[in-house]
Amino acid sequence: MILDPKIMRAVEQLNYRVTVGDIAAHAGLEVNFAQRGLLALASETNGHLQVSEAGEIAYLLPKNFRTILRNKSIRLRLQAWGSRAWQILFYLIRISFGIFLIMSIVLIFVTIVVILIAMSNSRGGNSNNRKHGSSIPLSLLHFRFGSGLLWFFSLNHHRHAQKGSVKYRQQQDHGDGQLNFFEAVFSFLFGDGNPNPNLEERRWQIIGTVIYNQGGAVVAEQIAPYLDIAKTQAIDEDYMLPTLIRFDGYPEVSSIGDIIYRFPVLQTTALAEGQKAVPSYLQESFWNFSRVRPGQLSLVAGLGFLNLIGALILRALLSDGTIALQLGGVVAFAQSVFWILLGYGVGFLGVPLVRYFWIRGRNRQIERRNQKRQEYAATLNQADANIQRKIQFAQQFSTQFVVTQEDLAYTSEKELLEQEIEHLDGTDNNGQRLLS
Repeated sequence: MILDPKIMRAVEQLNYRVTVGDIAAHAGLEVNFAQRGLLALASETNGHLQVSEAGEIAYLLPKNFRTILRNKSIRLRLQAWGSRAWQILFYLIRISFGIFLIMSIVLIFVTIVVILIAMSNSRGGNSNNRKHGSSIPLSLLHFRFGSGLLWFFSLNHHRHAQKGSVKYRQQQDHGDGQLNFFEAVFSFLFGDGNPNPNLEERRWQIIGTVIYNQGGAVVAEQIAPYLDIAKTQAIDEDYMLPTLIRFDGYPEVSSIGDIIYRFPVLQTTALAEGQKAVPSYLQESFWNFSRVRPGQLSLVAGLGFLNLIGALILRALLSDGTIALQLGGVVAFAQSVFWILLGYGVGFLGVPLVRYFWIRGRNRQIERRNQKRQEYAATLNQADANIQRKIQFAQQFSTQFVVTQEDLAYTSEKELLEQEIEHLDGTDNNGQRLLS
């Protein structure tokens, strides 16, 4: 049985006593999926069912249910170990691009130095000419490798230079400046991932909360600011169908033809909570080229250009195929892997360039979607007479039933015979009145 982590998180956040409606609204899950998942979780962790006299069901989960699952399932332990191993492996993959960049630059310019020195010696030039010939590439290799490598690896190297500054504090608040050099190389090449990785999960969590806040009855205009609606869907409210399916709702039509939507499952809760805060519309975050500091980003890009220029210079020097045969060693090795070095140099600058234009296109689409959802929110805030009439009709069906301990007719925490005896007495072990 596969247990959904969203359900487990929701149970923890709702203090381990929940209904199916609580889980569906809080986690934004389909009602049927939430019910199956909650049943599976209660079964696997020895949870309890609590049934009210009205027939509503609440689930009581043990607070150490994760420990119970870990001790019970080898698969979950293996998943936890695999997750940690993948984090280590992925970190090694990330820093490998920066390591290869440094190795490439070192190999290219060491080879250039060796070739230039050899060419200078073979021409019988004077010592001044030899020094002059070698000074150019040596100056290009001036990277301060002693303290520089420590600077590259330091996660906090920038703190010494910017400690206490406003800019530094802003970068810390946004997570900037936290990457070492090798991680910054990966970020320059491939970015930092999708800024909206849980967009759909967040969308349905908000919609579930909106329905919960409205007592399980809403109008389409209250849901529209959180959806991506096509022009054809806006006319006949087809965009409400996924919400109805996910939360087990159905439409209700007034005598004058107004349509509202009811969600009975979300009207039952185990928690007597008030209104929950929700944003006025679903806002997507824009893609960023990279979250590293501008100075660090310039360094990475500069080394990329240096690597490519060095590769082109090396290509010109290796155009005479006899050089590698005469010098051997590092020159022969550089010639054998030259096309790999050149390909890496081109890709190192080409991939970010392509990604830059791709990000611009994606951000334009995100801006349009955000603006459209904001317009729906503004329409709801400035509701006309028709929308206000629909909202008033929906409020007639708005309700909330809280499954309290006092309402219980049955709980699986106790034997059925014990509960029957208590029922005859009219009280439970705590002296609380039981409803017959």
